[in-house]
Amino acid sequence: MADKPMIELKNVTKVYDNGTVGLKNINLTINKGDFVVVVGLSGAGKSTLLRAINRLHDVSEGDILIDGESITNARGKNLRLIRRNIGMIFQSFNLVKRSSVLRNVLTGRVAYYPSWKSTFNLFSKEDKQKAYEALQRVDMANKVYARADELSGGQQQRVAIARVLAQNPKIILADEPTASLDPKTSRRVMQDLKMLNEELGMTVIANLHSVELAREFGKRVIGVRAGEVVYDGLMEETSQEVFDNIYSGKTKEEINA
Repeated sequence: MADKPMIELKNVTKVYDNGTVGLKNINLTINKGDFVVVVGLSGAGKSTLLRAINRLHDVSEGDILIDGESITNARGKNLRLIRRNIGMIFQSFNLVKRSSVLRNVLTGRVAYYPSWKSTFNLFSKEDKQKAYEALQRVDMANKVYARADELSGGQQQRVAIARVLAQNPKIILADEPTASLDPKTSRRVMQDLKMLNEELGMTVIANLHSVELAREFGKRVIGVRAGEVVYDGLMEETSQEVFDNIYSGKTKEEINA
């Protein structure tokens, strides 16, 4: 299972309309069940990389395969089906602040319904039960009817993780999920992601600023600078010097020497 490609980026380049290069000739294979952390300076291209994978950004060149299917070329229903297998966790939580915790988690099931049903909140009893069980998994069941804007930042992020759990994707993309949280809460959020990875087999890619959290939770580390992958290795084989070099501006050849 571990050797089955889940995400493949082939010669992927992203150039924005203003000429800025977001990604430059990226070639990566992420296998099923991987827990990958992506590190690098702000503006290095980490978020662009994640947003390209679920096609929040269209790439300028190359192809991205999700479980063997091209998301780059997908359209309509096929694109929706591919995206249903990709859960996204944002730094800003992306909850509907005036809605209840349960309603926010149920949005993870939207892709399984015609749009008119989700618009009118016509979720099945089974999906409401799934949402409640997802909240139980992240110790938030006691807040099921609270409004999202009544929660702390850490609680909101755990609701966002429950939303992804309810979606039941094959892949989780976490874009700086701990950036606005204190150290204790950050570790709890990462433990929840680890649970999804190890107990449910979801493939996780997380952008992180914290080298400490990257070392504790990542099985594989990818270093990005100026839109290029400058390092890719197993965490257990990655020294502190490599992390220092990723952030120092050294060349790809110097980092991997």
